[in-house]
Amino acid sequence: MTDLGPGGATAKNMAYPLDTWYVAAWDHEVGRREILSRTIAGKPLALYRTEEGRPVALADACWHRLAPLSMGTLVGPDGIQCPYHGLQYNSAGRCTHMPAQQTINPSAMVASYPVVERHRFVWVWPGDPLLADPDTIPDMFQMDSPEWAGDGRTIDVQANYQLVLDNLMDLTHEEFVHSSSIGQDELSESDFVVTHDDHTVTVTRWMHDIDAPPFWLKNMRDKFPGFEGKVDRWQIIEFQAPSTIRIDVGVAEAGTGAPEGDRSQGVNGFVMNTISPIDERTALYFWAFMRNYRLDSQLITTQLRNGVHGVFEEDEEMLIAQQKAIDANPGHEFYNLNIDAGGMWVRRLIQRMIEAERTLAADSATPERVH
Repeated sequence: MTDLGPGGATAKNMAYPLDTWYVAAWDHEVGRREILSRTIAGKPLALYRTEEGRPVALADACWHRLAPLSMGTLVGPDGIQCPYHGLQYNSAGRCTHMPAQQTINPSAMVASYPVVERHRFVWVWPGDPLLADPDTIPDMFQMDSPEWAGDGRTIDVQANYQLVLDNLMDLTHEEFVHSSSIGQDELSESDFVVTHDDHTVTVTRWMHDIDAPPFWLKNMRDKFPGFEGKVDRWQIIEFQAPSTIRIDVGVAEAGTGAPEGDRSQGVNGFVMNTISPIDERTALYFWAFMRNYRLDSQLITTQLRNGVHGVFEEDEEMLIAQQKAIDANPGHEFYNLNIDAGGMWVRRLIQRMIEAERTLAADSATPERVH
């Protein structure tokens, strides 16, 4: 267990940092000659690919009359044309063509946001482009490692992104929200350890010599047909600021060495989660379930994706109800239990990022950049 430390959580919707990477889309969602409209951290974006396949993210509003560029068409090797009056912009956001005139106003530009394609996602930096460092993209290597297989989906959550993070950092809710699949009494009965640094928070929980819940019994039998008996179960939740969570999960036959590092007599998965705020009340929740066994089975991949999707639908229903209650009680302060320790540290790290951006904005005498 860990000391919760000073301070608590507020029910009020938290702001979000801008000087960071958020997933804007799965890589397959950004087509070769198509335009995708997405809003990430309050920034409406027009996402597309150049003829060479490089992803681009421009502000989704033409310099001239703010017509959405996402309603336009792609032109030339890397350009986009406004659907209203035909102004054209290159991938850097500079206007390259104005109809009915040869002279182009030098101020005719739209914002072009840093973009990196990694881990099957298209990541966008909505803040100061000079601070964008691809090395700070969260580690989600299981998504494209040949040693892991799996798939996922996107949930358009009608709730603040921080509520999704709270939900993922405390998995004792599985006992009550997911009782028919992954929940069991041992979740709230077992001890856990919380560690953290300036950018990560980790919650570790082991449950020894227990019955496997239905979801995990099915997975064990996929690898070990006819398995019966007790298991050791683990949940190791790793948060990477500001909104990515990898959850190392699995079960192994009890007493075969999983807590000491030998997971060979079990099944191991990673629940990959990265949440991108749209605004203060909605978010895009990108998730996948990756496994390191029976890699060649598309059937297992599909079954796991559909099974986890069903679990997350139960979460989504709760998050929407929670957001409605928060909106109806704007002055309410959250009360905290021991199980909230991981989520509280997550909130502190995010708040530090937001405050650092505000300090930087004030020091440089520029307008507030955090919404």
